[in-house]
Amino acid sequence: MNSLQLILSNSRYFGPAWVFASLNILFGTWAIYIPTVQEKLAIDKSQLGVAIFFLSLGVFTFFPIASTIIDRIGVGKATWYGVLCSSVAALLPLIAPSFYTLMAALFVFGATNGFTDIAMNTLVTEVEKKDNAKFMSAAHGFFSLGGVLAGLGSFLIGPLDNPILHMSIAVALVVLVNLIFHKNFKHVVAASIEKEGFSFSMFKPLLLLGIISFIAMGSEGAIVDWSGLYLKEISIAPEALWGAGFLGFQITMTLGRFLGDSISSKMGSVKMVALGALLVLIGYVAVLSTLTYMVIFGFALVGLGFSAMVPEFFRIGGNVKGVESSQGVSFIAGSGYAGFLCAPPILGKIADSSSLVTCFYILLVCASFILFATYVLKRKGH
Repeated sequence: MNSLQLILSNSRYFGPAWVFASLNILFGTWAIYIPTVQEKLAIDKSQLGVAIFFLSLGVFTFFPIASTIIDRIGVGKATWYGVLCSSVAALLPLIAPSFYTLMAALFVFGATNGFTDIAMNTLVTEVEKKDNAKFMSAAHGFFSLGGVLAGLGSFLIGPLDNPILHMSIAVALVVLVNLIFHKNFKHVVAASIEKEGFSFSMFKPLLLLGIISFIAMGSEGAIVDWSGLYLKEISIAPEALWGAGFLGFQITMTLGRFLGDSISSKMGSVKMVALGALLVLIGYVAVLSTLTYMVIFGFALVGLGFSAMVPEFFRIGGNVKGVESSQGVSFIAGSGYAGFLCAPPILGKIADSSSLVTCFYILLVCASFILFATYVLKRKGH
């Protein structure tokens, strides 16, 4: 719990961590009103899917150029500007008057979120380097906490009965807290490095990290989308327990991220990922038992295993020799988001042609690959 205490007791660390929470407060509040926007614009599910695709397209469009902008203006300023742009962009989908303007609004929202995501992860990487401190995992815990806060904000839907006012309150909270704390990180710039000439051997560590990040975040996306259906259709769980797997996953994910930094300090990043992969493997075995309470326990164990993985990927990627930290973080972020967005529909097609059980056997194999990949990374000295 040392990293959480560090964040809560020192504004230098609380500022960057709050940016993580901010991003999910804004995104989570938008997600609450997706059905409202669909009804207001009278669009069908297919059109809604196209509009949400533009949000993902915005995220990916910014990934290739984000590191250049961050390095040019400084990672601290880039993070602050990203928060401001994301806050303004969060209002756009709710005021969009048509399907086409909704697509444009979500593209902008996705682009600003993608930029801020890379900036804030690079910021934490740089602060960790400068201060010889670890709080990346706890910062990602704050991202999960932001989702919880957005969820609690859903209780305002009835009393306010005004999506724009609700989002404006969320934006005001985000901007006000960041306005108070951004001075503690605004001056941070990435440490200059000695760049080596590009070679495939330099790129290989990032390539492997990108693959396992794709798999890990893809697996997270699969749990988010399919855990409830698995309990309903495979475990034949009572309706009251359909959401229990997802809830267990989210709780252990949040707790694990708050605890992860202190464990990582003792074990090292690669061993931390290996431990996570092992927990995920055991969790999937429990899920594949199909016994309701074992399945719920399995999803919770998978959440604990994945909780520290992604923060460690960012930490390792931001410290690859000869690569700017923003470039490493950008590569990991792009790979991970690709997995998070692509894996659920791919597994959905497999589920249609085979079964959800087959999907989780595939996820078990993927977790085994991550465990093997950590052995390769360890041999390479990461």
